[in-house]
Amino acid sequence: MDFYKSEPKTLLAVDCIIFGFDGESLQILLIKRGLEPERNKWSLMGGFVQADESPEEAASHVLFKLTGLENVYMEQCGVFGNPNREKYGRVVSLTYFALIDTKQYTHIITDEYEAKWFPVNKHPTLIFDHLDMITVAKRALRTKAALYPILFELLPEKFTIPQISALYEAVYDTELDKRNFNRKLLSSDLLIKLNEKDKEHSKKGAFYYKLNMDLYKEKIMSFLRYLPSWSIEG
Repeated sequence: MDFYKSEPKTLLAVDCIIFGFDGESLQILLIKRGLEPERNKWSLMGGFVQADESPEEAASHVLFKLTGLENVYMEQCGVFGNPNREKYGRVVSLTYFALIDTKQYTHIITDEYEAKWFPVNKHPTLIFDHLDMITVAKRALRTKAALYPILFELLPEKFTIPQISALYEAVYDTELDKRNFNRKLLSSDLLIKLNEKDKEHSKKGAFYYKLNMDLYKEKIMSFLRYLPSWSIEG
């Protein structure tokens, strides 16, 4: 136990960038920080990695404490270890982005942290380097979503074609040629059309679809190739 006693002491933390989609814009879940330093300022949800847990377990605990959710899509996306990132000690933070459906889970967000959804491009000033964390997480989300169908984690079980188009436009911050995008999407066999329409957002109504779980891994690239390559890095 004495082997490392002369080495510097560093705290290991995790911070969760929780993305959601409200049907129009990509959202980020923020909290009012409940402890010093920077108490009552807007922050990502985070915590320290305890001696008996892995960073992934710590991130899952942070997410569960804030949302009550388990088995949520979550992925490690960055390491922030600048020696001066916090004034009161050396803290290295591992960041994870998570994807949840804002409409389905809003009601179980705890009031303890004054948690609130904000548009990812229009939110209050954040503490420390949390803005940089969001930037890195958004880039990682775009890159991964161009290869795998992870954005469907942000949609409800049944959804419309306009909702899918709006989701991809929000994540990639670009305007799609909707006719081509929708044509590629429908020809992929990725979606199953339901005999039900969304009458809330238009008089004519748009048919609902659900994800074909048997084919989505194989067929997802048939329409994701349509996304502009430059938009991933933006």
